Amino acid sequence: MVKRIMIIVLLIIILSKSVILADDEIEEEIINLEEIIQASTENVEEPILNSRAGIIYERKTGLILFGKNENEKRAMASTTKIMTAIVVLENANLSEVIEISRKAAGTGGSRLGLSAGDKISINDLLYGLMLCSGNDAAVALAENIGGSIEGFAEKMNQKAEKLGLKDTHFVTPHGLDEEQHYTTAYELAKLTDYALKIEKFAQIVGTKNTTITINGKLKQIHNTNELLGYLDGVYGVKTGFTNGANRCLVTSAKRDDMDIICIALGADTKKFRTTDSIKMIEYAFKTYQMVNVEEIVKQNVSNWIAENHIRVEKGKESEIKICLDSIPYKEYPIKKWEAEDIYIQVESVSEVKAPIEEGGKIGSITVLNENNILFVVDLLVEKTVEKKQVQDYFFQMLSNMCLFYEFM
Repeated sequence: MVKRIMIIVLLIIILSKSVILADDEIEEEIINLEEIIQASTENVEEPILNSRAGIIYERKTGLILFGKNENEKRAMASTTKIMTAIVVLENANLSEVIEISRKAAGTGGSRLGLSAGDKISINDLLYGLMLCSGNDAAVALAENIGGSIEGFAEKMNQKAEKLGLKDTHFVTPHGLDEEQHYTTAYELAKLTDYALKIEKFAQIVGTKNTTITINGKLKQIHNTNELLGYLDGVYGVKTGFTNGANRCLVTSAKRDDMDIICIALGADTKKFRTTDSIKMIEYAFKTYQMVNVEEIVKQNVSNWIAENHIRVEKGKESEIKICLDSIPYKEYPIKKWEAEDIYIQVESVSEVKAPIEEGGKIGSITVLNENNILFVVDLLVEKTVEKKQVQDYFFQMLSNMCLFYEFM
């Protein structure tokens, strides 16, 4: 009998541990950040990742500077809470104080430490959600905004659709493993970019430590993001871990005028996800620089227009004025050793027949770097040129006759 009881107790302990390990930083793996940073910054070649998927996403252009399986659907663990925070920030009154339900209080995994009946503001719940990755906070927010987990997930998916995230689907507000709960590294980067444009979101994820209030009592909480405050330029965003997703880390970093988001999904250990993230960050900043391509294009096109004229056949004006369509990027990430090798190729007609409408396309500018096409911009007609009418030919003939007699 005693032996049977001991077996039952042992099973309960094992099962409880598996629940605890269902999400985030409760399984605190000790890592030496200084050692990882030093080792990861020595080599700046294109990173080789342990993570199953990864990406370096440049925020100003939305371009991918590096990718590994970046379009592969994967579980995302608590990086889910980036979308949870977005939905809350766009739908809630942050000063509202709510009461915690039994369901929210009983949510497993990483927790803020809420009990049923606790009273806390939505603002403080958001800090608990993003700093200490509270699953209890996630459910409390979902119930308040969506009426239920299912109702809130519907709002999450509606937002994902609006953002054009076709390979992303949400089932929960916290990211505990569900078969139909997934994203890709690329779409998670796009989602994070959107979130960081929300001032309050950026403020929350950039906070290392803060004090919140539960039932009128103060509580200190700390950010689980190991790189925040340690690696130069890092200013967010979110950690994650489940048995299904493995270790995940979303990091935003800015140095000088380059702003990037790095995603590591599916790393085997916390050390690997940290190392992979640092490798990507250092590779981006040491390999690329932002170049003002708008200025280069405008100057080159101005020179070309000065040297080339497009004649108009049967038009009231003999030449057309040319302008550029909008340039898609002001700045562009270029490898440092290729920054001086940006040039343009112009394709354009030399003659057109009137009438010619304002805004009509008459050519294009291809912007290249080391024979790689960066982007293409259309050459447009700046002002309408009307076709000559009979009276126009008559007046032109009179004008020519006057000139003829003037010089006789």
